[in-house]
Amino acid sequence: MADVGLQSEISFAGTFLSSAFAACFAEFCTIPLDIAKVRLQLQKRSAISEGIGSSKYRGTFGTIATIAKEEGLPALWNGIVPGLHRQFLYGGLRIGLYDPVKLLLVGGILTGDVSLFQKILAALLTGAIAIIIANPTDLVKVRLQAEGKSRRYSGALDAYVTIAKQEGILGLWTGLGPNIARNAIVNAAELASYDHVKETILAIPGFTDNAFTHSLAGLGAGFFAVCIGSPVDVVKSRMMGDSTYKSTLDCFIKTLKYEGLLAFYKGFLPNFTRLGTWNVIMFLTLEQVKKIFQREL
Repeated sequence: MADVGLQSEISFAGTFLSSAFAACFAEFCTIPLDIAKVRLQLQKRSAISEGIGSSKYRGTFGTIATIAKEEGLPALWNGIVPGLHRQFLYGGLRIGLYDPVKLLLVGGILTGDVSLFQKILAALLTGAIAIIIANPTDLVKVRLQAEGKSRRYSGALDAYVTIAKQEGILGLWTGLGPNIARNAIVNAAELASYDHVKETILAIPGFTDNAFTHSLAGLGAGFFAVCIGSPVDVVKSRMMGDSTYKSTLDCFIKTLKYEGLLAFYKGFLPNFTRLGTWNVIMFLTLEQVKKIFQREL
């Protein structure tokens, strides 16, 4: 991410558009991995409801292969439309607001270092604000990804309308609690760690602000995001993919009671594979696109 001192070099609109484009591009490239993650996270409940004794999906690439074989290759991009909706809004806002909020937290002073605590706080706030606005897109994305051969919705638009009709307008904000928790935490892990890891790498003699540095920082951001955010990510996916849970706490307790603590790290490998890849692609793209907007100024 840009240092606080660079905020004047690019407008909020430029940062928003750069971030939205980078997030959408990364989403398109990695959504098959995200579908594998969601199916693995929901697998236990799906197996119980369908009376299947053994696990249908095994591992990241095994899950991808099973989906492609049984549902066709395009099924790996189920949810791509609301996924792009989500990334345009959420990705654009969480990153676009990060530097302005960080600037606000340091009192508008453009010189000096920003502490890790201030970076984390800024990312927590922007992640929460962004997902409150983008929650309906996240809900529809998860619902479409959770579907197998049986279809409840004909597409993204039908899903928005059907959910609003059957569950009420507020139904589009189902799972908002865990979603705020998950996205605020993951955003803090991603942006603050990317910011901090990049600064640390650049302080090492021989390293410069180039694609290799951006890739290393992006991979580190993805790792921290998964380690910290995986439990709330599992609860969020289950809350959005299965309406039988009464509340976030009910989902947490039932998952812990019936499946154990490790269930909160179900799909950890596909989650890290996806988020690590996603962050590398997103931050690499973001850094390059922002240069275009900076040259325009």
